[in-house]
Amino acid sequence: MAALIRVFGWPVVFAVLTLPSISRANESVPAGYRMIAAEHGIPQSVLFAVALTESGKQTGQTGTLRPWPWTLNVAGRGYFFDSRQAAWQALTAYLKEGKRSIDIGLMQVNWRYHQDRLGTPWQALDPYHNIRVGAGILQDCYVTRQDWWGSVGCYHSPKDSYRADRYRRRVVSHWQRIAQEG
Repeated sequence: MAALIRVFGWPVVFAVLTLPSISRANESVPAGYRMIAAEHGIPQSVLFAVALTESGKQTGQTGTLRPWPWTLNVAGRGYFFDSRQAAWQALTAYLKEGKRSIDIGLMQVNWRYHQDRLGTPWQALDPYHNIRVGAGILQDCYVTRQDWWGSVGCYHSPKDSYRADRYRRRVVSHWQRIAQEG
């Protein structure tokens, strides 16, 4: 227990210990995330919580938070587009301007670091492809960390433990909400 507290801090350990099981949280995870999580051996609710953290947008009349597929983040500013076409047009314009550090889609995969995985700008905005690429990155982090919460921090900031910890806490917050909805 002491090792867990050192690695994650009391808030994260307490949250995990007092939450319903991951299996209950999986009940509110959309089918596409469940399918791709299974393909990569990732807990479904963890993958979905990462997507909510990365591209979450209030939608509908109730303001439900959902991952938004047509999301770009350029220089720290998020843009939510109404369609894949509109997001693609903006993405290609940014790339023509020479911008490369652009987070793309549901999983906000960075073009500069993962262009080889993303393929073309159009492919990068395909929701299922984007989730698969993000899941692959998360799985790569797990190979070195052997711990899903550590892998979540690595997904966002593999070389900055402070930023990784802050991000992990945000993902845990979304994971808690998923568990409550399940």
